[in-house]
Amino acid sequence: MAEFEPVLLANIHQEDSHTLRAYESTGGYAGLKKVLGGMSADGVKELVKASGLRGRGGAGFPTGLKWTFLPKDHPGPIYFCLNADESEPGTFNNRILMEEDPHQVIEGLIISCFATAASTAYFYMRYEYPLAWKRVQAAVDECYAAGYLGKDILGSGYSLDIFLHRGAAAYICGEETGLIESLEGRRAWPRIKPPFPAVEGAFRKPTVVNNVETAACVKQIVDRGAGWFRSIGVPPDPNNPRDPGSFGPKLYCLSGHIEKPGCYEAPLGITVNELIDNYGGGVWRGRKAKAAIPGGISMGLLTADEFDCPLDFAGPGKYGCLGLGTAAVVVIDETVPMVDFLHNSCQFFSHESCGQCTPCREGTSWALKMMNRIKAGKGRLKDLDLLLEIADNIGIIPGTTICGLADGAAWPMKNAIRKFRGEFEEYIKRTNPDGYMETNPVPVLEIIGAH
Repeated sequence: MAEFEPVLLANIHQEDSHTLRAYESTGGYAGLKKVLGGMSADGVKELVKASGLRGRGGAGFPTGLKWTFLPKDHPGPIYFCLNADESEPGTFNNRILMEEDPHQVIEGLIISCFATAASTAYFYMRYEYPLAWKRVQAAVDECYAAGYLGKDILGSGYSLDIFLHRGAAAYICGEETGLIESLEGRRAWPRIKPPFPAVEGAFRKPTVVNNVETAACVKQIVDRGAGWFRSIGVPPDPNNPRDPGSFGPKLYCLSGHIEKPGCYEAPLGITVNELIDNYGGGVWRGRKAKAAIPGGISMGLLTADEFDCPLDFAGPGKYGCLGLGTAAVVVIDETVPMVDFLHNSCQFFSHESCGQCTPCREGTSWALKMMNRIKAGKGRLKDLDLLLEIADNIGIIPGTTICGLADGAAWPMKNAIRKFRGEFEEYIKRTNPDGYMETNPVPVLEIIGAH
């Protein structure tokens, strides 16, 4: 493969990159004109399928295949929801696109809606992004004025309306059916599936839900072709018939104890070491890394010895993590106690659990209570086994919950304790020398000063 050239972030440093004028000056909306000028909806679907594009929101499901799940010859309406509820800790790649190059996202969204016969798109954005909201709304207004949105777009006969919808700052709204429930004005409790959104989604009509970065990739595929997209990344594993490969460019968020945190574009398959050294300038202050989150906190934890892990859709799973997730890498240096990492993780997921499923509601709550006690110097070695028992028994993967939030809560517990058990045991013995071997039930600490 030739030297990699960023495309998703190519325009963000030019003056007024968020405006229609700047976007069109670099060839913006040429892809949309090509699509509406002669391509069929099925042709766009097949192009995206041929590219091997997988959703950039976390699960990595093949995008073109997802589009084919819509009912054939449905009388409509069909809806499209763009998921901009970017709430995974450490993740900010969608924010960069929306703030600095919103027209790239909107062009990809319009093309995606055309391919799926959607007449209405909902741009669901997290509440904490005021600048992104302002710039996306301004870009949508520019598109209506220029004829890229509304009735009979560019004289093609295709019509589309885009509505921005601001979420209410809940992590669970990143789950597609939770997002739909919120969009409809209800509590964001994920739905039992089936039926899947492609059959019965927003307002009980067929609905596609895709991520912001996914839409940007669709635009690039239309401009550059499926072959270009497949020339980047990692081909399928010949020994794994379920691996469709990891193709295309990816936006990696790099933060934590790093010299140059930021959002970087690189081919799928770059290793954690390469991302840290070649893009992030190494671990800060001359320290050594202890661990890293490979793709958002819900994906688990890599030890420093596992930084040869390739950041593609299959790589983190080979190192005991849940997956690539949002490709948000958070570096943890040698000074950070793993007890603090896990305590913070448990706090987050206990707070963000919607409470609909008992295993998740109770599991995340009790995990936090045990971590509170450990932090307060009253932990027992038995608590580590109890935490692992919780982690191994909540989530979609063991089949106990409706959505994947519980899996996200479980993986940091599984990885932190199994990969750093000695450190946890040393902490418990040091802070509770008289009670660390206790096995009988002990009181729960409801209020502590460990925040």
